[in-house]
Amino acid sequence: MTVLRPRELSIQVRAAGCLVGLACGDALGGPVEFRSPSDIAEAFPDGLKDFVGGGWLSLAPGEVTDDTQMTLALARALDHDDPTMEMVGTEFLKWFRTQPKDIGNTTRAALERLAAGLPWHRAGEVVQQAAGRQGAAGNGAVMRCAPVALRYWQDSEHLIQSSRDSARITHADSRCQWGAVAVNQGIVHLLTGGSIGDLPEAALVDIDEPAVRDAVLTASRRDRSELRAGGYVLDTLAAAFWSVAHFPTFEGAIVAAVSLGNDADTTGAVTGALAGAAHGLTAIPPRWRDQVQYRDELERLVVRLVERDRG
Repeated sequence: MTVLRPRELSIQVRAAGCLVGLACGDALGGPVEFRSPSDIAEAFPDGLKDFVGGGWLSLAPGEVTDDTQMTLALARALDHDDPTMEMVGTEFLKWFRTQPKDIGNTTRAALERLAAGLPWHRAGEVVQQAAGRQGAAGNGAVMRCAPVALRYWQDSEHLIQSSRDSARITHADSRCQWGAVAVNQGIVHLLTGGSIGDLPEAALVDIDEPAVRDAVLTASRRDRSELRAGGYVLDTLAAAFWSVAHFPTFEGAIVAAVSLGNDADTTGAVTGALAGAAHGLTAIPPRWRDQVQYRDELERLVVRLVERDRG
C-alpha cells in the first residue's frame, strides 16, 4: 500500500480528517474532563492513548460530547445550497431538545432564549450583556466551528462572516467570534496543503482582535506549564495551536492536548480539527477512527460540504 505524503493528500481526505479528528479528540478527552494534568499523568503515565470511557458523564469508549454533537448540528445546517443562520439555529434547537448529557452554561442560556423566540442574532448578545466581558467568552463556539471551514474553503468572505455569525448565536463576545474565524482560517490553510509552521499567520489574516492574535501568535512559544486548558476561549486557542505546533503526528498532538486536563474534550476537539486537516483521515489511528461515534455521518457530511463550495 502506498503511503501518501502530506502534500499529496486530497481536500476530501484532509476534510474528513478534520471532522473525524475533532470527534476523536472529543472522545479521547471527554472521560478526563475536569481532571488536572497531574491527575491524568498519574493515571496514564504513558499518556492517554485509548478511548477509555467513563468520567463525570459516564461516557462509553468512543462516545462524544456536546462538542461533536453541535459540530454535527452546524454541518447539517450548512448542507444546503443557501444556508442561513436561521437554519443553524433550528439545528441547534433540535439538538438542545434531545436533552443531551452536557451543555455549556453560555450555550444553554442562549438556546433557551432562542427557543423562547429571540432571533438568532440577539440570543447570544443578551447572554453576553448579562454576563459581562469576563463571563461570556467561553470556548463553545470554537469547539464546533469547523464545518464552516469545509463549506467555505474557497470563499474567504463567506467563511469569515459565517464563522462570526454561527458563533454569535450563543457566544457573541468578539473574542469568540474572531476565535472561530482563526480556527477556520487555520483549517483552510491546512486543508489546502499549507504548512504547520505558517499556521498562526494564516489563521490570523484580516483579524484585528488583539487578544485572539496574541493567543495564536504566542502559542508555539509557550512552555507547557504556561498553558491553561480551561473553558476560556483564548486558553483553548493557545492550547490547541501549541499542541499542533509541538507534535508532528496527529496522535501526538491529540494525546498532548487532552493531557492538559480541565476542559480536555474541547481542547482535544479543536486540536483534532486542526491536526486532522493537517495530516488527513489516514493519519488517525484506526483504533480511534473505527470506534468513534458518528464517524459515518461525519464522513458523509464532509463530502457534501466540500463539494458544495466547488459549485
